[in-house]
Amino acid sequence: MNAELKALRGSAAIAGAATFGCGEAPGFTDMELMARAAHAAVADAGLRMRDIDGLCTASASAAMWALPVVEYLGLNPRYIDGTMLGGSSFIAHLLPAMQAIRSGQCSAVLICYGSAQRSAAFGRREIVAARRFLDPQPYEHPYEPMLPVSAYALAASRHMHAFGTTREQLADVAVAARAWAALNPEAFMREPLTRDDVLGSRMVSDPLTVRDCCLVTDGAGACVLVSAERARDLPGKPVYVLGNATAVWNRQISSMADLTVTAASQSGREAFAMAGLGPKDMDVVQLYDAFTINTLLFLEDLGFCPKGEGGRFVAGGAIAPGGRLPVNTNGGGLSCVHPGMYGIFALIEAVRQLRGECGERQVKNAHTALAHGNGGMLSSQATAILGTAEALR
Repeated sequence: MNAELKALRGSAAIAGAATFGCGEAPGFTDMELMARAAHAAVADAGLRMRDIDGLCTASASAAMWALPVVEYLGLNPRYIDGTMLGGSSFIAHLLPAMQAIRSGQCSAVLICYGSAQRSAAFGRREIVAARRFLDPQPYEHPYEPMLPVSAYALAASRHMHAFGTTREQLADVAVAARAWAALNPEAFMREPLTRDDVLGSRMVSDPLTVRDCCLVTDGAGACVLVSAERARDLPGKPVYVLGNATAVWNRQISSMADLTVTAASQSGREAFAMAGLGPKDMDVVQLYDAFTINTLLFLEDLGFCPKGEGGRFVAGGAIAPGGRLPVNTNGGGLSCVHPGMYGIFALIEAVRQLRGECGERQVKNAHTALAHGNGGMLSSQATAILGTAEALR
């Protein structure tokens, strides 16, 4: 591990975090949702919008999204990162923002996202159609697969074939997410869900049913990153970034060398190395669960269980409330919120758990957390290791 990267460990902290419009928010645009979350996060940090001199943002519907965000929020940032890696973007934004803060380029970075894909007239269906022209995938689009779900169904089928993973084990991921969502007033779907409910729901792309698939919701989220020194003078409990790494191995799933191994195996290893911690040290885990297979793959690739053991690891409520490892404690993308890109919400839930703000779903004595983002078709992977002041010691 690069010594300069290790020196960044704990140098910056998330001082504010907020969501807005999660679920259904008719009448709001992407920008309006994002702005509400951004203003709330800045206020949560004890700052004002004029204090923000760094911006990290991305959108699936606009190539130059950072520009209108600057205009809409009235910012004059000295640091801008509009890198678009899909749902992992906002976790991937952390390390460059830490470097910008350490260098003195900026002092307070706003990381923000918003989407009205559920309520908007131009929603997910239209965006997917537009991507066929704007973002062609030459080895897949000619066959007209149902993307993204068919790509993840392919990975699930391979995992089942190679390791004996069962449909029941995949269903247990959805059941666990729903059990956490039942404890979260912000979650979009909170009604009881059983394994039989998942198995008996409408098949979307074999072997994945509709309950194996993430929600389609509106929603926005934002975080404010400042130096560790400054965070100590702000009103909220700081959550320190101990490690962060991003890895990309492919764009199309057909270009993966192994459908059961993702670049999370690299991003996780590097983030843990920067943090000086390992999977056994994590108190809570927030994973990008766009589909139930994601949770198995990331638990394996991030080192929480051996490759091929993900199904057995999650079986029988092991990642549900009261289980061995608290995973996706807000309900995840499967039951809480998924407005196109989920990564910012995994990050926010990790922050809220470490700040002790989660009410009925609060994990006791949580001092460390992992937040992991995924983008594209198991394409981009970004891992963040977060901790309280106790974890810095």
